[in-house]
Amino acid sequence: MKYLSSTFAILLIFSGSLSAQNIPAKSMYLNQNPPGQTAAVFAPGLVSSKEHYEYGSTFSKDGKELFYAVIINDKPQIRCIKFEENAWSAPKTIIGSDKYEHNDPFLSPDQNRLYFISDRAMDGKGEKKDFDIWYIERTSDGWSDKPVSAGPGINTPKNEYYMSFTNDGTMYFSSNGGTDMATDKNYDIKSAKYSKGEFQSSVKLPKEINTEHYEADVFVSPDEQYVIFCTERPGNFGKGDLYISFKTKTGEWLPAKNMGNKINNEGYEFCPFVTSDGKYLFFSRDGEIFWISASVIDSLR
Repeated sequence: MKYLSSTFAILLIFSGSLSAQNIPAKSMYLNQNPPGQTAAVFAPGLVSSKEHYEYGSTFSKDGKELFYAVIINDKPQIRCIKFEENAWSAPKTIIGSDKYEHNDPFLSPDQNRLYFISDRAMDGKGEKKDFDIWYIERTSDGWSDKPVSAGPGINTPKNEYYMSFTNDGTMYFSSNGGTDMATDKNYDIKSAKYSKGEFQSSVKLPKEINTEHYEADVFVSPDEQYVIFCTERPGNFGKGDLYISFKTKTGEWLPAKNMGNKINNEGYEFCPFVTSDGKYLFFSRDGEIFWISASVIDSLR
């Protein structure tokens, strides 16, 4: 928190410069024609390509930054496309390594931290290890170059995957760490509150969401009223499908349901993300990024 305090003024100035320039409506979402009720590949040739494997996309709240992962030479890296000087930039790698993997980017609620997962060594020099959740800080000219661990409330000696946040900073993520895990492949979804400058010990979501099967890649709505996640369950359309669970007025999670064939097919769907304007659901499938009208969410209530 000492670092945050010392850079608070810089971040305020920088955030202000970001929001000073609004994106013309026609330029939103990389100038792409919006999808309807049928999922479409997002930005073919620019983001989604035939040459590489792209996945895990997330937009900033103001819509001016897109972050996503791409596998280059067998190593996942994180790229960014920015709207600046009234145009979208070319994709730029902001986190990458010849030694470690970096993927699953997601911005903190205040947009000043970029979280991601990596198998990097704690000192950034040793042999790769299990996947943990890390973050870098926004600076006046980009991002800090020294990743910071999300801490012991989140990370375990096993793997942590794909995170998202509620408005109050609670992190939802998946892990196969902990004494309640039957096997290394039995990932469950957890949440951890943020208090006094650190994440508190995580808690496992209930049986309405977690089962003996694989559950991971969770997106929680900022108001914490629903979660969308990937799971490998019998009866799926493919090996991995997206499911959704809604929260009741009394705060309980309803049994998760398959999101149906508008989203899921015989492929593998994962990495869901809903844009801050509530208009679109993004997800990944077999090396491409897709988007669809978020009205599909309301149709499942």
